[in-house]
Amino acid sequence: MTLEAPPAFSPAVHNVMIANKSTNTKPELLVRRFLRNSGFPGYRLHWRIDGEDGKYICRPDITFPGRKLAIFVHGCFWHRCPTCNLSLPKSNVDYWSQKFQKNVERDRRKEKTLVGLGWSVHTIWECEIEDGASSLLRILTI
Repeated sequence: MTLEAPPAFSPAVHNVMIANKSTNTKPELLVRRFLRNSGFPGYRLHWRIDGEDGKYICRPDITFPGRKLAIFVHGCFWHRCPTCNLSLPKSNVDYWSQKFQKNVERDRRKEKTLVGLGWSVHTIWECEIEDGASSLLRILTI
């Protein structure tokens, strides 16, 4: 079953929704700046990872292929941060609950598949950029 987005209530809502980006978000840019300033350049952005059978798995936000380290920088709203516990939008509740559930399931599936292939997976939540980036620094120095 395909999940179809409901129409926007107004042109303003429409413009806000189409302005949402999936790459080069502010949290992602902050983490990348942190990595460069900490002496860890050489990462790949949205680097395609395929399984052993050659099938596409995902494109993490930041990847260190040589270290087999995949970093996801998740926005709290779209990926349903367990710490923030944000409420659902008040309109189109069925659509949004299904949308968020699919996002969370997809995130879990990607992580499980990558770990099964021997990758280290690190997720940095938008609300924890500073702490998450600091813990990432510990992982990179091992």
